[in-house]
Amino acid sequence: MYTNTTIRVQIYSGLFTFVSDQSRSTCMKAIRCERPGLFQQHEVAVPKPGKKEVLIQVKQVGICGTDLHAFAGNQAFFSYPRILGHEIAARVSQSNDSNLEEGSPVVVIPYLHCGKCGACSVGKTNCCERLQVLGVHTDGAMQEFLAIRDSLLIPTPRLSWAEMAMVEPLSVAAHAVNRARIKPGDRILVMGCGPIGLALLVYAKLSGAEVTAMDLNEERLATAAAFFSADHLIHVKKDEPARYPETNAYQVVFDATGNKQAMESGPDFVCHGGTYVLVGLYKADLCFPHPAMHAKELTLLCSRNATKDDFLFVIESLENKRFPVSPYHTHTLSFDEVPEKFETLTRPANQVIKAMVDFPKADR
Repeated sequence: MYTNTTIRVQIYSGLFTFVSDQSRSTCMKAIRCERPGLFQQHEVAVPKPGKKEVLIQVKQVGICGTDLHAFAGNQAFFSYPRILGHEIAARVSQSNDSNLEEGSPVVVIPYLHCGKCGACSVGKTNCCERLQVLGVHTDGAMQEFLAIRDSLLIPTPRLSWAEMAMVEPLSVAAHAVNRARIKPGDRILVMGCGPIGLALLVYAKLSGAEVTAMDLNEERLATAAAFFSADHLIHVKKDEPARYPETNAYQVVFDATGNKQAMESGPDFVCHGGTYVLVGLYKADLCFPHPAMHAKELTLLCSRNATKDDFLFVIESLENKRFPVSPYHTHTLSFDEVPEKFETLTRPANQVIKAMVDFPKADR
């Protein structure tokens, strides 16, 4: 969007934005979640990159469970109003002093880490003590331009915009699989066949595991078997717990549900000496029976976000066609449709796996 006005002040919900006369665009569109259930589109100033920052033009954004929970009002670590979006495909608009060429397609690592704390000092930038995630703790990519540290950008010339926007959620799954230290032949259970759960199945299978998918949605289970490498299926409602195959015999169990009841049942399926990995996030307390877990010498792990190495691994897996992209990307909204149609993505009947938001002229 362009302006020839010398100076004007824009006021949106108490936010003052001063816009000066320039030959280039000084304003852009942004969609903000004002409160649970309400998106509004605003016109705001294009950000000015600081030192070691690059201006990127957003081309496609994936919709995550985090975004759906924020819209519903039950997302942990969240405050309103907030511009959502952390699964980002973009193009370099102004490279400044970086080594990135203008026009280069880039994937964004959306985890703004301090680089100085104990976690960062040992490479765990994914769980930095002062971590801010774009679209969660600070404004994200549901806007036309972002100013971002060049160290958080990865050039991806061989991927489509949609594949680029998948890299972040797939990296979350790859990180969890890496933490679990799966060995070839291990029996793995993935609880929950949402977008992260389906990705867990694929990357666990690539690690040489025999994978079982558990869910209460028959269509999701069928999808897991048809496209996402599931060797066995467990339907929570139809298969009574006493008849679950191989109960207490999984070397690794992943929770990707974020559901309290499901998460608390996970240790029941882990074999003696096995590992339980919490990938899903529940907003309150969980309760586990310690004697049973102690008897198994069960290892309990939490897995949060991903590292740059996980991103590079996932990018390579997409470049080499080792992830089923087409069945994963199920829905698309245009940028302008988001305020009106975002709610449709929350309806179980629509069977959304991964929805994308297309920005104007997102051609490749």
